[in-house]
Amino acid sequence: MKKRILSGMRPTGALHLGNYYGALENWVKLQDEYDCYFFVANWHALTTGYEDIADMKNNIYDVVIDWLSAGLDPEKSVIFVQSDVKEHAELHLAFSMITPLSWLYRCPTYKDQLSQLKERNIATYGFLGYPCLQAADILMYKSEFVPVGEDQLPHVELTREIARRFNYLFGEVFPEPQGLLTKVKVLPGLDGRKMSKSYGNTIALSDSPEMILQKVKQMITDPARIKKTDPGHPEVCSVYAFHKIFNPEGVAEVEENCRAGKIGCVQCKKMLANKMVGYLEPIYTKRKELENKRSYIQEVLHDGARKARQVAAKTMEEVKQSMGISYE
Repeated sequence: MKKRILSGMRPTGALHLGNYYGALENWVKLQDEYDCYFFVANWHALTTGYEDIADMKNNIYDVVIDWLSAGLDPEKSVIFVQSDVKEHAELHLAFSMITPLSWLYRCPTYKDQLSQLKERNIATYGFLGYPCLQAADILMYKSEFVPVGEDQLPHVELTREIARRFNYLFGEVFPEPQGLLTKVKVLPGLDGRKMSKSYGNTIALSDSPEMILQKVKQMITDPARIKKTDPGHPEVCSVYAFHKIFNPEGVAEVEENCRAGKIGCVQCKKMLANKMVGYLEPIYTKRKELENKRSYIQEVLHDGARKARQVAAKTMEEVKQSMGISYE
């Protein structure tokens, strides 16, 4: 029996390379080794974006199209939308009854996002309690592993604590999931900062080859380098960071020529753009095909929700029996 994993993404629009290398690339590899459940976290999107839902429906389609274009296979993985499985909300409610407020207040991202998103009114019950929903997502399927980066391990630990508390109060129902650490390939944005839609510095999986060429031309290089013959400092150059991902066989030569002033930034960018276009072209081509197949995307999501509900219904029956709220 394959061990089970679960992960999800919020539907905030078409995915960019930071999303791809931060999670999606790894998901594609994991589906051959694990029993995988991947969901579009539209309830979670409302915790910080409930005032701006105009694009939610299209964003859901964009995320799923990107997933399928990158290689997620509905024959290998269960792919669904969170709100299509009502049991997520039920288990969230059950967990909210037993989770101490102190656990929620100490969540690493709570105060951090309150300060970062000052322009949004997120001092809400839903935002404070989203770790309970996150725990419900994971534990609903009795997932044994959650693929995460090291910075997300505290979230998995809180889920373990909630599972432990439930089991102590009501009997053994849930496993305590482990974080499945993934090596994240970190890509800067076009301007050298973290790649983020909010900064407008992304390269999207949906960008055409022409758009990629244009965006690579805009990338920030070594600010101390004025002339082509000036010695460069690749460690501070965004273009070099991309070469390490898209041009691994040639990155040593790029570094050597840059430091020696043998290659100019324009030439270096052209080399990178060609490598990127070649690598991303299959994803882009598949994406263009799927953009006109909305009914197929719906079939994938409906089938995934059906499979997810079968598991979720059994889990919720156990939960209700354990908590003494079932009268049958």
